[in-house]
Amino acid sequence: MDVHRSRTGEPLSDRVQVEVVRSTTPTALVVGGGHNGLVAACYLARAGIDVTVLEQSDKVGGGSRTDETIPGYRFDTHSAAHNIINMTDIPAELGLAEMGLEYREMDPFAVSVGADGKTIRFWRDVEATLDSIAEVAPADVDGYRRFVEDAMPIVRLAVAGVNAGASARRELAMAGDRILPVFRALQRHGGPFSLASTLLMPYGALLRRYLTTDAVMAPIGAFAAHGNASPNDFGTAFSAIWQAVYHRHGQWHAVGGAQALSDALARRLEAWGGTIRTSADVTRIVQRDGVVQGVELASGERLAAHVVVTALDPRMALLDLLDPPLTGKVADDLRVAHAGNAVQMVVHVATDRLPAYPDAQPADWMGLQSYVDDFPSLERAFSAAQDRRLPEDPVPTYAFTPSAMDDTLAPEGHHTVYLACPAAPAQVRGGWDAVAEQFTERMIDTVERRAPGFRDSIRGIAIRTPELMEAELRWPGAHPMVLDLSLDQLVSARPTVALGGHSTPVRGLFISGAGTAPIGGVAGTPGRAAAKAVLKTHPLRRR
Repeated sequence: MDVHRSRTGEPLSDRVQVEVVRSTTPTALVVGGGHNGLVAACYLARAGIDVTVLEQSDKVGGGSRTDETIPGYRFDTHSAAHNIINMTDIPAELGLAEMGLEYREMDPFAVSVGADGKTIRFWRDVEATLDSIAEVAPADVDGYRRFVEDAMPIVRLAVAGVNAGASARRELAMAGDRILPVFRALQRHGGPFSLASTLLMPYGALLRRYLTTDAVMAPIGAFAAHGNASPNDFGTAFSAIWQAVYHRHGQWHAVGGAQALSDALARRLEAWGGTIRTSADVTRIVQRDGVVQGVELASGERLAAHVVVTALDPRMALLDLLDPPLTGKVADDLRVAHAGNAVQMVVHVATDRLPAYPDAQPADWMGLQSYVDDFPSLERAFSAAQDRRLPEDPVPTYAFTPSAMDDTLAPEGHHTVYLACPAAPAQVRGGWDAVAEQFTERMIDTVERRAPGFRDSIRGIAIRTPELMEAELRWPGAHPMVLDLSLDQLVSARPTVALGGHSTPVRGLFISGAGTAPIGGVAGTPGRAAAKAVLKTHPLRRR
């Protein structure tokens, strides 16, 4: 007898077999009310499909959520800046501005605040950035210019792929006449930026091809670390190449916090006739004879559906929640999709003033503020995380201060400071409960060395360990991208080649979310691509 097993290998034969009675009305259920789930639901509703979003929490948002984690101060609990979704047509296609969504550009998109008091500002304008680099590290002005110029052709190709959100063949076809100029540019640049040699490189090695100073390399490494990959991991060059995206498309803050995006999507969905159910925890996705039947909630309620779209970790969806789970090679490949142990440790800090950097300019608090002084310390931090150890001092840390451009987040005259270490271990020796407070103090010390008086400005702290974030969002390993953003797990190979088109071997079951094609982060494109896959391959009667 076949004994079905979960992702962890535990037998499922003791599960009660649930008969889900089909409704006579064609229904689509979306499991997960994060931004990708809401995007998928919006596109289905726009097409006239009867769609319901099931969200386990008390409100929608998932990784794009804003809460009052400290009384009177509202913080983004996960994503704190939006770049990818603003490269796409999704906000315009869904009319999100009409639903109250407003974005403000973060320019400079990043500022490197050195312990020596020297500052480099990375503006959207490349020439302005080069002027700032010249003041601190003149030896790297030409190198940074070449780096951005060489990255741009790859960025244009990547943006076309991210927007397409389909199979690799269709990505090239949809990019159309944009592809030939890109490849001509790649051929012209040659050398390290040939596709074959470049994309397989560790991003640390790529940066060393162009740059010589820690003053410039370290902050770019901190930006690249958002993908939670070590600078020494092969196939991660794209994480550094993404630096050029900020120059081309900018970095953006949603007024009211990340929740504003989720709320606008929710309003759009309901305006188009969709339904949202919160506190609806899906514990089982039921299939029979290779056809999805519906879902069961923690309450025991059963909901029938002709289509189920999951917007959560695809491994959890297909290997844990699906009953019976996937088997065979598709399941085996998904089971080994990789996510490293280096993730984010986040600290919310309520203050009565902004960090007082020496010689700060008003724009310095608009974007990410990097406190990484030397590139080797970043490399050591990732190595420590993989070994389940905390990074040594100085702790790689960066900050966002969104209240500097959005007065809806804090009391008048006060501010929200979002601190993060991008190379914290998801699983740490001894457990996070034993080390969280001490590690938080070390992160605060990192800020204090650059902004004297920061500690005295603190009015409240909320510590968000990887363990807390994993439990809160059901993100295994608390990985903010769900899976690593490595070359073998991008675009149509995300999460695997077999599942890159969002459909699954179970008829009527589709996957979405940050762990699916084409990319992680706040993109929305996995949600849109999943909806398109539903509409193309699984005809449903419209309302």
